[in-house]
Amino acid sequence: MRRALSVATDVGPGTGQDAEVPVGAVLLGPDGEELATGRNERMLTTDPTAHAEIVAVRRGAAALGTWRLDGCTLVVTLEPCPMCAGAIVLARLAAVVFGAWEPKSGAVGSLWDLVRDRRQTHRPEVYGGVLGQECGEVLRTFFAARRAGRDSGD
Repeated sequence: MRRALSVATDVGPGTGQDAEVPVGAVLLGPDGEELATGRNERMLTTDPTAHAEIVAVRRGAAALGTWRLDGCTLVVTLEPCPMCAGAIVLARLAAVVFGAWEPKSGAVGSLWDLVRDRRQTHRPEVYGGVLGQECGEVLRTFFAARRAGRDSGD
């Protein structure tokens, strides 16, 4: 898992006001092998749903030729939002592993816990806060640079 999370943190340099928020995801198959990766691509694709998790799940489903990702694990650098949590449940992922907690919009334990809601027909295992400091630092650095650029008029 740590290796997959390390791959997910390698999302490229998020710089400038128009840079993507540096969130990365890796989809692992039932055997633990890497099936797909994703990073935020909202600005690149002008698609508001192009979060790292969604990108990785779409690529993984295409690689496997099925939407049912039974036995697969999604590893992501930031706690998924409600949209991504819904995709995790609908794809029937076995587990989700994430780094930094997201107290403002997290839907896998922080603000909400959509994936473990007892009313869901499928509930994946959740492992949160794995390498949380490291993943959080990537985001803190990105947003500090963005604020500095905005304050300087860049």
